[in-house]
Amino acid sequence: MFLPNASLYDDKNIPEDTKTLNAKIIALAETSPSMWEFSAPAIRQARAEGKSIFPLETKDPNAEDFYIPTNNEDLKLRAIQPDHAKPRGVFLHIHGGGWMLGACDLQDERLKQMANDTRLTCISVDYRLAPEAPYPAACDDCEAAALWLASEGHTKFNTDFLAIGGDSAGGHLSANALIRLRDKHKLKAYDAAIFMAGAFDMRGTPSTKNFHEKLVLTTLDIRNFASTFLQNNEDRIDPDVSPLYADLTDMPPAHFSVGTKDALLDDSIFMANKWVQSQTDTELDIYPGGCHVFQYFPDLAQSQESRKRMAEFLIRLMG
Repeated sequence: MFLPNASLYDDKNIPEDTKTLNAKIIALAETSPSMWEFSAPAIRQARAEGKSIFPLETKDPNAEDFYIPTNNEDLKLRAIQPDHAKPRGVFLHIHGGGWMLGACDLQDERLKQMANDTRLTCISVDYRLAPEAPYPAACDDCEAAALWLASEGHTKFNTDFLAIGGDSAGGHLSANALIRLRDKHKLKAYDAAIFMAGAFDMRGTPSTKNFHEKLVLTTLDIRNFASTFLQNNEDRIDPDVSPLYADLTDMPPAHFSVGTKDALLDDSIFMANKWVQSQTDTELDIYPGGCHVFQYFPDLAQSQESRKRMAEFLIRLMG
């Protein structure tokens, strides 16, 4: 069981650059209109243009977009290869954005760093977004991508080692995909999982219900994202909706990463403590003062430390 040290929550242990970033984010949020005043397509367009608190990442000119067949329509995936090294396997990345925002080509720099650090091909999924495509569309797409890599991916990539992971909503979708592969397809093909501030309980954990600081993600944001995604599905303890309530037998080793200033803090703590009951090779990293998905900010010392820790976890499992 993971019992986080109380010192992690002491503000005096928050690094100065983290304090500075948090203050900047809060100040910007307090002078900006709520994103809920705009439509989902408008927010997506603004983010794609760099009008966001998150740095706009340069697209990798060598990235390869390709499509795989699904029961719905062809699904776009984006592959980023390590530089100057033969890939040792594949990391299937599922982006965040509250099941409503994001795209497979908005984190090329982060995925390139992971590819170079681990010698894994990083593949990002362009899953369907709410409200245009509510639950279970995103889950179906991520399941299809995970299944394709496990069963067909060897023809295009070296899939001797398979890892999966994502941030925020992407953490939720990664866990969902692993559970579906086990239950629907009798597959235990993935060797590792990475969860950055994942959302695992759609009913809401204590931290999601009581986080009103305007620091990336608030209680209001979580409620609105969840309602947009689930729409008329009210069974929020269905394991397919909330992975925290699923049987986690036969899940792969997992690394959880979250900051103490994150509305989804409890989701990571609760899920890591349930995960480790079935999979003893489970890690939980908690960063003092870290905001939601602080790993998006490359100049932050905690961001680089967290990225390093995730890479080391994958490298260890690759042997």
